[in-house]
Amino acid sequence: MATTYKVPQDVPLIGAISFGLIDRGTNVIQVRPSTACPLNCIFCSTDAGPKSTMRNAEYIVDLDHLMEWFRPVASMKGKGVEAHIDTVGDPLTYPRISDLVHELSSTRGVEVVSMQTHGYLLSERILDDLGAAGLSRINLSLDALDPALAKDLSGTGSYSPARIMEMAEYAVRNTGIDMLIAPVWVNPINTCELDGLIDWAKSLGAGKRWPPLGIQKCERHRFGRKDRRIRYISWYDFYERLRWLEGKHGVKLVLKPSDFGMRKERAIRNPYRRGERVRARIVGPGWLKGEMLAVDPSGKRLITVVEANGGIGEIIDVRLLRVKDNILVGRPA
Repeated sequence: MATTYKVPQDVPLIGAISFGLIDRGTNVIQVRPSTACPLNCIFCSTDAGPKSTMRNAEYIVDLDHLMEWFRPVASMKGKGVEAHIDTVGDPLTYPRISDLVHELSSTRGVEVVSMQTHGYLLSERILDDLGAAGLSRINLSLDALDPALAKDLSGTGSYSPARIMEMAEYAVRNTGIDMLIAPVWVNPINTCELDGLIDWAKSLGAGKRWPPLGIQKCERHRFGRKDRRIRYISWYDFYERLRWLEGKHGVKLVLKPSDFGMRKERAIRNPYRRGERVRARIVGPGWLKGEMLAVDPSGKRLITVVEANGGIGEIIDVRLLRVKDNILVGRPA
């Protein structure tokens, strides 16, 4: 099992994909406070959970550290900011999740705080706390209603879809949190579940402010978990099925960014170009095996260095392979 590290205060929170902040040039800021997950979903794109074979490290970010970096980004965006808590694991593993929601919702310019979760760790108390803290919406990834199939998909014998459904119903009835039911369509394993999930979402009363459903397409990822039963489909076939289901159930399933109030917005300045050579200081182990984390000379960007084997504190030359959205990946030059 990967070792968990608390991210030091002097490590920047822009640059890594696994923790910190991600700004993709919209009014939505992705907030990633932790990386852990209690599930072992057979289709997981990030190989999360106790059975991970690819991960080298798990991370947790101190709340004050995270907010110190978040507030200037939110201020740059202006009004109508959405803080979206989505991790490479599950946000509910973060021990101060309610405090984080409160701090985000109290930040000037932030109008929406949303969260992506499979819901395994939800309870009435947690939902009460999240609602009181100002959580606007939960994107709930419930992938099957059938108990045996849900356990299979989650890779977790104790996973109970009935319990997750109960928590969703509690949230709708007793808190101000809206629900968006966001199953991952894992073709053909849970294809037969889509009708039931749509009917349940409609009866639940999900989607008071946003669409009630956001079906996700299962995709193959290089470092993700794979299952031989999965048959990956094209985006064309995916949207064709969604349109067919829309007609059958009378509910909107083909979604656009504008359905969530998402718009293009000023982005954090990217100081680097792909292929550029950068001197960087190694500060810790990388998220995946064979990686290290390094800080650039300004101390404001974190770089994931692949094929790295240097020691902590070592200064190395890095050739940047990726710079898009300020997610920086490189290898020793």
